[in-house]
Amino acid sequence: MALPQEPKYLDGNGSQHKVEKRIKTKKTLFVNSTPIQKGKPTVGFQAMKETLIRVRNRAIRTLYKSIFKPIAFRMDPEVMHNHCSGIGRLLGSNPFTRALTRLLFDYSHPLLERTVAGIHFKNPIGLSAGFDKNAELTKIIPCVSFGFMEVGSITGEPCPGNPKPRLWRHPELKSIRVYYGLMNDGCRAIAKRLAGRHFDIPMGISVAKTNNEATCEVDAGVQDYAKAFKTMKDCGAYLTVNLSCPNAYGGQPFTDPVKLEKLLQKLDDIPTKKPIFLKLSPDMSTAELDKVLAIASRHRVHGFICTNLTKKHNLGNGGLSGKAVDELSLAQIRHVHQKTKGRMAIIACGGIFTAEDAWKRLEAGASLLQLITGMIYEGPQLISEINQGLVERMKKG
Repeated sequence: MALPQEPKYLDGNGSQHKVEKRIKTKKTLFVNSTPIQKGKPTVGFQAMKETLIRVRNRAIRTLYKSIFKPIAFRMDPEVMHNHCSGIGRLLGSNPFTRALTRLLFDYSHPLLERTVAGIHFKNPIGLSAGFDKNAELTKIIPCVSFGFMEVGSITGEPCPGNPKPRLWRHPELKSIRVYYGLMNDGCRAIAKRLAGRHFDIPMGISVAKTNNEATCEVDAGVQDYAKAFKTMKDCGAYLTVNLSCPNAYGGQPFTDPVKLEKLLQKLDDIPTKKPIFLKLSPDMSTAELDKVLAIASRHRVHGFICTNLTKKHNLGNGGLSGKAVDELSLAQIRHVHQKTKGRMAIIACGGIFTAEDAWKRLEAGASLLQLITGMIYEGPQLISEINQGLVERMKKG
């Protein structure tokens, strides 16, 4: 079945860009591309493969929840995250351990493939920014069934982050409370780390302003964003402008329409052909959100990430992730999709723990999905489980 002509829109520079088009058929849901058929295996072989992957995922889930998670959740969350990152760097360091990791966690299917904002994705599940802050896990993340990843947020200057403790688990909410304060090595060090590298999956670059008093003044904040943007623009497949970190010095000034206009004008002047996304706060009112959407429509913006962490809680410092942001994120996806009439790509972020959670967001208007917290609570096999679950939903029609 042929796809209808893809709609286009004009960005602030008058350039045409393809945008996501959701089309349901009896068998699948397409986003901007027809699933790629790569030699059809026999029905019996494919069914056996799907069964084996399902059994593998259940076994890993059981081991994770009965052994690893109880031990890990007794440790300080930041210490545990650093241990896991160290293991990830080790596993990604040679072909043998990468292949072993793929054997344990990988899942692929032609129905999952899609093209969004001109970028081809093997599946719609990505690792959100905030997990690999310094782009040190780019070799291992593709082996855990992710279709893309986003590193950072990366700032104009190195940033030590907020004082410890700055990470807390809230199992009763299926949430993580984050108060890192944009800890990262800074754009120059990370750009040097990534220079000349090949990546197995699309990698997004999230940029933000340095978390210090010097960037609180608007012009200084704009210059800091621009420095990170310009330094990192050649490193990844797309760029995200993080407007909504809840833990930075001076709050979220660039959700203000006048300040956002100034920032986007500055970024428009930096040459790049990469798609650009804005990461939005879940705590904005509808009126505030509509103003941001109106301003974005006049500039070089190709889509939105819905959403960042929520500060609507009374638990202390930091923003909440996971199920605490579930309904806020879903409502914003629906509103952005409706308000932009589907002309802008949407990456859903927040509250994704199951294939049903993922499907709801695709139905609401998202083209791609990101997660971290679901993986922490459910296990690293979750990405494979969600991808397999999406394929089952697509086949049902």
